[in-house]
Amino acid sequence: MSYVKRRLLAATAVWAGLAGLLTGCTAAGTPGIELGLPGQPRAPHEAIRITPADGSKGVPAEGPLTVSVPEGRLERVQVTKVADAQSEQVPGRIAADGLSWSPDPAAGKLALAAEYTVDAVAVDGHDRRQARHTSFTTYVPEERFIGYFKPENRATVGTGMILSFSFNRPIVHRADVERAVTVTAEPATEVVGHWFGDDRLDFRPRTYWEPGTRVTVEMRLRDVEGAPGSYGVQSKTVGFTVGRHQVSTVDAAAHTMTVRRDGKVLSSVPISAGAPKTTTYNGKMVVTEMFDVTRMNGQTVGFGGEYDIPDVPHAMRLTTSGTFLHGNYWASPETFGSLNTSHGCIGLRDDKGGGSDTPAGWFFDRTLIGDVVEVVNSKDRTVAPDNGLGGWNLSWADWVAGSALG
Repeated sequence: MSYVKRRLLAATAVWAGLAGLLTGCTAAGTPGIELGLPGQPRAPHEAIRITPADGSKGVPAEGPLTVSVPEGRLERVQVTKVADAQSEQVPGRIAADGLSWSPDPAAGKLALAAEYTVDAVAVDGHDRRQARHTSFTTYVPEERFIGYFKPENRATVGTGMILSFSFNRPIVHRADVERAVTVTAEPATEVVGHWFGDDRLDFRPRTYWEPGTRVTVEMRLRDVEGAPGSYGVQSKTVGFTVGRHQVSTVDAAAHTMTVRRDGKVLSSVPISAGAPKTTTYNGKMVVTEMFDVTRMNGQTVGFGGEYDIPDVPHAMRLTTSGTFLHGNYWASPETFGSLNTSHGCIGLRDDKGGGSDTPAGWFFDRTLIGDVVEVVNSKDRTVAPDNGLGGWNLSWADWVAGSALG
């Protein structure tokens, strides 16, 4: 079985009403750790059971792929396949008794060299909703490499979006691989690649994209030798459109977030950032995922049992390590605008279940994947450029220096 290194595309399209799981706030410099990885016991209250296990690699085409609950009923199940930078939903159905989901037999076997994500929401025997998000990758044939791409093909994104390729194998011949990926924009602007390690290649322009820009990405990786004896398989064209320009500035000392769109202030809302011992990163961060409700468990980001909240509303991921901007219904309203109390995330006042007329609901409804959130005046370091899409924190000279093309 081939070596497969998992640093893959996280699906950027959000299905309304589906919950992403196993996420959480982060303390400064604390990496994210997911519960439910192979070899770890399932939490006693984890009702949704998904096969293959979260984080599985090299899953054969025969699967199996199942979702089940021991009691209650499955409410929604969405399975997404990402292969060759294209995502599509896997057809399937929930059984009449509501206890299981299975793929449509007509869909055939699992695709090889693909990433699958599973999002499920269930109601247990006490009418309590739970959600779970897992992912796995299928077997990749020997001596081939794949580049997983974000944002999603044909997406409309914010002006801070950074194109990011994650390769399933280490790349040795970086210049050849980078040369095989062509990024063009209309209106035209210079776009340069930057390598983070041997398995990630990001692209960005000198400054944020102009609103309305159409970006085309040509991948001509088929038969390109990425490492001795390892050749690419992709030859295709994808693209995305840049929407309006929105940058939100979080002042951790003043406990406020000012939202600016196309240069004009939309609103200034009170926030609560990281507490003195668990501060929030400074710097520019890009929204990469959005969940209308998600579970946040301190154990997933290296804490003990400080918190485990199964229904955090209006959650927007800012870093890979677990920094979110999210709704908060459990703190008193007086907290926002006056105190920093989180474990590294940025909290906005919200209602349990997610209110549409709360600050969190208002901001969530006006946010795109690719929007920038910049934190200032926090007593923490600047977020690392490879933690999420943090590349805007590098100067243009430092960014260009990371290209393999000189």
